[in-house]
Amino acid sequence: MNKIYFDNAATTEMSDKVISVIMDTMKNNYGNPSSTHSFGRNSKSILELSRKFIAEKLNAKTSEIIFTSGGTESNNMIIKSVVEAQNIERIITTKIEHKAVLNSIESISKTKKISVEYLEVDNCGNPNIEQLKNILVKSDQMTLVSLMHINNEIGTIINLNEYGEICRSNNALFHSDTVQTIGHYDLDLSATTIDFITCSAHKFHGPKGVGFAYINNETIINPFIEGGSQERGYRGGTESIHNILGLKTAFEISYESLEKDSKKVSKIKEYFIHSILKNIPGTKINGNSDTHNSSYTILNLCLPITKEKKTVLDFKLDLAGIACSSGSACQSGSSKPSHVLSEILSNSEMEKISLRFSFSKFNSLDEVDYVVTFLKDFINYN
Repeated sequence: MNKIYFDNAATTEMSDKVISVIMDTMKNNYGNPSSTHSFGRNSKSILELSRKFIAEKLNAKTSEIIFTSGGTESNNMIIKSVVEAQNIERIITTKIEHKAVLNSIESISKTKKISVEYLEVDNCGNPNIEQLKNILVKSDQMTLVSLMHINNEIGTIINLNEYGEICRSNNALFHSDTVQTIGHYDLDLSATTIDFITCSAHKFHGPKGVGFAYINNETIINPFIEGGSQERGYRGGTESIHNILGLKTAFEISYESLEKDSKKVSKIKEYFIHSILKNIPGTKINGNSDTHNSSYTILNLCLPITKEKKTVLDFKLDLAGIACSSGSACQSGSSKPSHVLSEILSNSEMEKISLRFSFSKFNSLDEVDYVVTFLKDFINYN
């Protein structure tokens, strides 16, 4: 049976080198990095050299990189700790953010009684920038703005500097969920007007359970996990050295081969778009269709298939060995429609099935042909 993995926005296959590095580190570098003996010092060296490497690539200071368990923790840490430390009175966001952001905002807004304002988005998922300007200008409340760089469901990319400059000129702090960015796009933090970003290693062929938060040195936040002085005191607990080195290795590989890999994956996405539109009339791209304003790794399609056939389609996709997503894998098991698509699609479009296909360097054009043929046959015979 064919096995085609087109769900790379959910998680990615770990590269062989990353697996090898993790196994070797688990065996040979098991010291606690907080210990002062040689075992601990060896682990501490791995920890700080990994931090230094990541910081230099992003043009950040080493002290601004805080290792965490991944994007969800990083987003929670930033939102909740910033609200506490900076006396945030208002948060501005959209309704199409990742649930790690939306649920964190909902939770902290209730306990701290802060106001939340949601920007409107257009039918491609772009936040209304004029609305952001108007909200910030009309009040001098201490504000945190949270807008994701690349939407994990539809792939829409926003201009971080454009939104960041508006925030900076109005004394608002700016956070962006960049989980779908790191490892896929260059990001120069010294040239980007932003205060906080987040990362998950498993989105770019690294291990699960590790990531980092970038916290601008000019902004103080409260400790998120207490009980130790690790990670500048923001996140107590013994650091997972083998995972952190796995993150660093995956990060290094991704950027070493970024130009080559991005060209290959872009070609796969473009080929998929051309083939699906040619073979299945009535298919619509959810979000931006051009690669400049949309991630080259993510393609979300509204298909001419009624949602009554979703259960059958899901079953037959799995039977055919095709892995894709009908929403965000972070919400797996939920019977609710996608909160992202609900904001950008019409009622009639929501009555149809939308699928997200997301690609990596391990995919091929032949796999695209197989999937398009499967979908065409499903529509013709079901």
